[in-house]
Amino acid sequence: MNQLNLFIELTRLKKPIGYMLLFWPCAWGLTIVYDFSSNLKIYFFYLVLFFLGSVLMRSAGCIVNDVLDRKFDEKVFRTKDRPIASGKISVQLGLFYAALLCFLAFLVLINFNFFTIIIALASMPLAFTYPLMKRFTYWPQLFLGITFNYGLILGWTSINPEITLIPMVFYLGAIFWTLAYDTIYGFQDIKDDEIIGLKSTSIKFKSNPIIFLYFCYTTFLLSLIFIGFLNEFSKLYFLFLIFIISHMYFVQLNKFDSNNPDICLKVFKSNNFLGLIILISLLIGKLI
Repeated sequence: MNQLNLFIELTRLKKPIGYMLLFWPCAWGLTIVYDFSSNLKIYFFYLVLFFLGSVLMRSAGCIVNDVLDRKFDEKVFRTKDRPIASGKISVQLGLFYAALLCFLAFLVLINFNFFTIIIALASMPLAFTYPLMKRFTYWPQLFLGITFNYGLILGWTSINPEITLIPMVFYLGAIFWTLAYDTIYGFQDIKDDEIIGLKSTSIKFKSNPIIFLYFCYTTFLLSLIFIGFLNEFSKLYFLFLIFIISHMYFVQLNKFDSNNPDICLKVFKSNNFLGLIILISLLIGKLI
């Protein structure tokens, strides 16, 4: 039972925000391409597959992150008790768990078409080298955005193997969404990160982060508006964007306090709800 608890702690399974932020772009990409006049069983089946894949790959990613960052995690108050950093789980066992999770994720992946399988596998090097970026650049959140929103492309290609302007615009916009929420998240560790020499957009924009966050969320919002026009969504879709605007600017940015780690975490977690609102808005655009 102790090993099971350590495994759950290692993979952050009790912290669903991580795998949900990976899942939402998959669901968005699938929704904007799907023909809802056809068999809905395929849509829901693919949603389940993307959810399982998100949980498995996020869990594997957490382990690889902890292996690569174990020396840094020992020096950061928030992460010093993680299983690998504290020595409760060995590096070898952690890597075995990661390999097993990747194998299970591959069993999920092979349910999709060949093109989706190939481009998903092509993203693996970036997914597992992202933790190294904070050592070399102030933009690790950019690499996280490229990685975490890749599922939007996979959601699209699972139905249509031709990548058009629509998913690319959405994907680029979603990268700015991640840039914003992970910059907010990074303010929890900013003091420790500066001491041990790690880099992030939180550190780069620490003197005036709100301008950068407004820019990121506005860019994401513009992508949502643009794909609404490209898809010829109904006026109700654009009206529903009011809820998205309210959440990004008034719920998140109005409450954001870079000097309060608890507020930063709360604002960061609220992006799970934002992901759901966006999915609902896309369904409204497609169905009404």
